[in-house]
Amino acid sequence: MIIPTLADMLIAHERIKPHIHRTPVLTSRVMDELSGAELFFKCENFQKAGAFKARGASNAVFGLSDAEAAKGVATHSSGNHGTCLSYAAGRRGIPCTVVMPRTAPQAKKDAVRGYGGRVVECEPSTTSREAVFAEVVAETGAEFVHPYNDPRVIAGQGTCSKELIEQVDGLDAVIAPIGGGGMISGSCLTLSALAPKIRIYAAEPEQADDAYRSFKAGHIIADDAPNTIADGLKVPLKDLTWHFVSHHVTDIFTASEEEIIAAMKLTWKHMKIVMEPSCAVPLATILKNRDVFAGKRVGVIITGGNVDLDKLPWQ
Repeated sequence: MIIPTLADMLIAHERIKPHIHRTPVLTSRVMDELSGAELFFKCENFQKAGAFKARGASNAVFGLSDAEAAKGVATHSSGNHGTCLSYAAGRRGIPCTVVMPRTAPQAKKDAVRGYGGRVVECEPSTTSREAVFAEVVAETGAEFVHPYNDPRVIAGQGTCSKELIEQVDGLDAVIAPIGGGGMISGSCLTLSALAPKIRIYAAEPEQADDAYRSFKAGHIIADDAPNTIADGLKVPLKDLTWHFVSHHVTDIFTASEEEIIAAMKLTWKHMKIVMEPSCAVPLATILKNRDVFAGKRVGVIITGGNVDLDKLPWQ
C-alpha cells in the first residue's frame, strides 16, 4: 500500500492547476441561523465536469508517462469519477473506458460519453462491477485509475482542502460526504499536515452506513449493494482510504433519506445552487447534530452538482 504524502498533494496541485477551477466558498446567513454555526461551503459543484473528482482524475491522467497514457485509462464508477476521468483523458487526448451500473443516472452516462469516454454497463453490485471491469482491462490494457483507493487520486482530492484553508481562516472543523473515502482521505492528508487542529468529520446516508459501522467497529465492513438516493456514496471503504479514516477522522454522522432531501431543498432554496443528493448529506448531519457544530467555524465540502433534473429525489 502506497500512502500519499503532503509532498504528493502539493505536486498534484501544481500539476492540475491548468485543468481545474479554484472553486469559490459561499456563505449563507440562513444556514448559519439554522445550524448555530458559521458554515463555509466549498463549492465543488462548480468544478470542471461538475465534481471534485476532476482533481484526482486530472492528477492521475497527467501524471502518466507517454507510454502509459497511450494505452488509455479505465475505471468503474457510479458517475462522477467516470465523468471526470473522461474529462481529464479528453484533455490529454487518450482513450477512457468507464464501467457503470445500469441503474446509474442517464445524465451521468451521457456526461461520460459527452467527454469522449466509453461506457460499459454492469449490474448494480460490487461483485458485478469488479468482474466486468476485469474483462475491460484484459481487453484494453488500460491504466486502472481507481475512483478513490489510489494514492494519485487521494493526493488530487487533497487539493480541495488546501484551497479551503487558504480561502477561510480559523476553521474549527471540515465535513465532507463519505462513500469510498477519497475526498475524506484527501482532506485528512492535507489538514493533518497543514492545519492539525481542524477536526475532520464525515457524513453518510443511514441506508449506506458501512463507513459509520466500520468506524465504530475498528475494521472495514463492506455492503455489496446498499440502496440510497445518495448514489455517489454507495461504495465501500478500501485499505488506503481506511488508513486515513481510521487515523484522522474525528467522527462519522449519518442522515436519513428524508433529512438528505430536506437539506438538498434548503440549499437550493436559500443558496440558489444545484447540488446532487450525495452532497446534501453533510448539511443534513450538521442540522441533525447541532450541538456538535454550534458556535464553530465549519468548512462544508459540496462535492458535486451533477444531478439528474428529470429524476429529482422529491418528485
